Amino acid sequence: MQNKTDNNVNIVMLRGACLWILMALVLAWCIVGLYNQLGFLQELIPGSPKRVLQAHLDFLIMTALILGYYAVKVPLPWHVRWAMVVGAFTNSSLFLMYALFPVLDPLHDVFNPAVTGAGVFNIYLYTSLLMTSYGFGKGAVIILKSTFTEKTE
Repeated sequence: MQNKTDNNVNIVMLRGACLWILMALVLAWCIVGLYNQLGFLQELIPGSPKRVLQAHLDFLIMTALILGYYAVKVPLPWHVRWAMVVGAFTNSSLFLMYALFPVLDPLHDVFNPAVTGAGVFNIYLYTSLLMTSYGFGKGAVIILKSTFTEKTE
């Protein structure tokens, strides 16, 4: 059942938030498996379980932020909506990358800034930070500005 209203302009945010909640649930089960020392998960995720927990929490926080912006029902431009949704994923996935590839994690014993792929990871990291900041920052400015416009009834 689809309702075609002005409020549905931000539907990509609702869809993204649902996907990131599902991702957080998958990570929650991974954390349970890691702390119960399931061998295949320990091999799949050789880094710190704390990084998986950070990714889990970040997905939940980003989901809450997206749902908050969605609940305001102020139409946002497509590039702001997509920057929020994609940025929320990439930002949260940075912690997961640290868990999957401990050589990229500056807090891990095997950290190696000269490892193959570190440059690509840094581009991913800074692109993610910029995209997330743009999406949520621009969204905040648009919503703030909407509170100053006069409504005619």
